[in-house]
Amino acid sequence: MVEDLNDWFDDTTDQTSESSVAPSEPPTPPKSRREMRRRRRSHRRHTATAVIVSVVIVSLVAALMTFGYVRLKRWSDSRNADNTQVVDYPGPGSGSLAFTVSSGEGVSQVGARLVKAGVVKSAALFASAVAANSSTLYPGTFTLRYRMSSTDVVKILSDQSKAAGILEVRSGERVSDVIEAAAKQSGIAIGKFRDVINAGGAGILPAEAQGKYEGWFAPGSYNVTSLKSVDAIIKAMVDRRVAQLDTLGVPTGAERERVLTLASIAESEVNSTEYYGKVTRVILNRIAKNMPLGMDTTVAYGLGIKADALTDAMLNDASNQYNTRIHKGLPPSPISNPGDNAISAAVHPESGDWLYFVTTNMKTGETKFATTEDQFWKVRQEYKNSNDNAN
Repeated sequence: MVEDLNDWFDDTTDQTSESSVAPSEPPTPPKSRREMRRRRRSHRRHTATAVIVSVVIVSLVAALMTFGYVRLKRWSDSRNADNTQVVDYPGPGSGSLAFTVSSGEGVSQVGARLVKAGVVKSAALFASAVAANSSTLYPGTFTLRYRMSSTDVVKILSDQSKAAGILEVRSGERVSDVIEAAAKQSGIAIGKFRDVINAGGAGILPAEAQGKYEGWFAPGSYNVTSLKSVDAIIKAMVDRRVAQLDTLGVPTGAERERVLTLASIAESEVNSTEYYGKVTRVILNRIAKNMPLGMDTTVAYGLGIKADALTDAMLNDASNQYNTRIHKGLPPSPISNPGDNAISAAVHPESGDWLYFVTTNMKTGETKFATTEDQFWKVRQEYKNSNDNAN
């Protein structure tokens, strides 16, 4: 009886709960108490099953996420371990090979090529060695060995004195000096450079150069090994000169040759940037007064010698077109390859009425300027006396 009463109350409760859902149609009443108990047990089983399924799904998702994380971490750790556990070659290596670093080439590019050439074991280790020593890799061709340590390779590639194939063009150098150095660095016969220089510059020089290369080689560094041919080497120097003249705002046409000539004389006459503008003004003032320039450096250039080798006979040789002691005006061409400072001074000369100058100290380059001939001789005598006393 008690059991029957409990069943009746449970069933009543179930019905009340179900009716609260407000189904569209009332539930079908059970046919018996046994059916009521069956329904109750079925409902409980469904609820338990739903809970179990939910727990299983959540557990599976959590397990999959944990598994994925573990696998990903292991993979990442293995990659890091591979990178950190690479053991560099101990060095010093063996054999010999020529390795060229090109201008503008990055550390990663150099490192990759070193690995490919069999010089270093890892591009990453090489990059680390560069960074650790704050090194600068210079362009040029270097002699390396196979299976070297990255640190040893960096020491060589960051030592500019060990770079072969790099041509250094210096301000004030003549074309003859430049092509001699270019032949040495490139391994190409000097005769081939002279052939190009004497050919008139077609396809290389601008028209205003009138077939003469003097003054048209820009100072700077050139990787002649990578340029490979005489024409390419010479064209690189001329192209850089043209680009520099454009940057400095030098007018095109005949004015460029005139500016280069003025700058080359100033560069050859004094060895200090502070005097370039004044020397240019002296030249312009002398031309304005129809005076000969009287520059020994131009006379020497015409003879292919240095100014300190001039003799009285040479200074009086009218057949030398560059003899500005005799021939008035500017010489037929520049007499050297001037740098940017001298070119800027030629474009913007200092204001003044100077007509003479004397370098009074060969060590420091100190130069004094005069407006009259009497002042000039006085300064010159002071210079002579100081030298005599020093001796």
